[in-house]
Amino acid sequence: MADDKPHLNLVFIGHVDHGKSTLVGRILYNTGAVDENTMRKLKEEAEKLGKATFEFAFVMDRLKEERQRGLTIDLAHKDFKTSKYYFTIIDAPGHRDFVKNMITGASQADAAVLVVDVASGVQPQTKEHAFLARTLGIKQLIVAINKMDAVNFDQAKYNETKSQVENLLKTIGYDTSKIPFIPTSAYADANVTSKSDKTPWYNGPSLIDALNALEVPPKPMDKPLRLPVQDVYNITGIGTVPVGRVETGVLKVGQQVIVMPSGAKGEVKSIEMHHQPMQQAEPGDNVGFNIRGIGKNDVKRGDVVGPVEHPPTVAKEFTAQIVILQHPSAITAGYTPVFHCHTAQVACTISELIKKLDPRTGQVVEENPKFLKTGDVAVVKVIPTKPMVIESSKDFPQLGRFAVRDMGMTVAAGMVLEVTPK
Repeated sequence: MADDKPHLNLVFIGHVDHGKSTLVGRILYNTGAVDENTMRKLKEEAEKLGKATFEFAFVMDRLKEERQRGLTIDLAHKDFKTSKYYFTIIDAPGHRDFVKNMITGASQADAAVLVVDVASGVQPQTKEHAFLARTLGIKQLIVAINKMDAVNFDQAKYNETKSQVENLLKTIGYDTSKIPFIPTSAYADANVTSKSDKTPWYNGPSLIDALNALEVPPKPMDKPLRLPVQDVYNITGIGTVPVGRVETGVLKVGQQVIVMPSGAKGEVKSIEMHHQPMQQAEPGDNVGFNIRGIGKNDVKRGDVVGPVEHPPTVAKEFTAQIVILQHPSAITAGYTPVFHCHTAQVACTISELIKKLDPRTGQVVEENPKFLKTGDVAVVKVIPTKPMVIESSKDFPQLGRFAVRDMGMTVAAGMVLEVTPK
């Protein structure tokens, strides 16, 4: 969906039942990204299943089942436009998807909408998602205090939940004076695309107004090329075609590139996006490309393509700041979970706990702690168990952020402070 409007990636975060899907469905419907017809089918579908108010959530959540039932509804893109921007939603329905998409995902969110149910307030996942957003460097945040219809648009209830969320965000280092807190009802369509007469006491922006007030981050085109590989296809007549998103720099036809960690080199023969050939790809472009002389054994998911003269860094070890989101016991030196960074997933050993920090101030509270537990923020040394590309977050933020997964959950998230190259 090419468009001359500036493009932003948006992620919806928050606790599982707080109405993220319904809010996303409502936005897609109100902005015309989902038509009347599709919505009617979904409504009928929802009513049949005895879930009459769920049609907006269905837009997002029922796609698989719909396809299985033969309803042709394809919203794979989840793109929508406002008067000012063209948005892609990095959907975060379930926690697992959220983690996969947001951290290992092709895209880095430029902004997040934190959805909080006005009636139940801050819940464990509210905290976790907000922490993740902060640790992953999402600077722009909008808070939707949702399901206002369930409390009859009561201002006192809104204020109470708002101050809870404000306290949480301040604790983790957000400047709440710059964050809009919007009383929304996705279902009753209040303050989503336009101001609602149901909240005369509220004088801030609607959700769409707040989205239009976001800033577009500059494209890091002047940096060396970094393109993490998401998939590799073998296409008859072309050969090996890696696919991925340009994070920094420019990928050009005719350029000499190197694939790390394998070290395979070659010349870019062709690039295409949405089945259109192109001469060069810029940050944010999801492309397929072919490199002369590179076969299917030279490149795999998790590898990173860069210029021969400035190859992506393969880490012997790295120092990182991490936040422990949840761990049933304590984390000690020698712990070896899986690190998800850009498109790579590599088991890494936390070899040393350097210092523990106060999450609110960043001050050191303990040197060489013996262990880390849930809620701790720390600086640690990490050794990958096999070659992996990772960069310092100050040089390449897109390749310097990671999630730590173990036992089917995200136990920590963090950013790379420095890398010792192999």
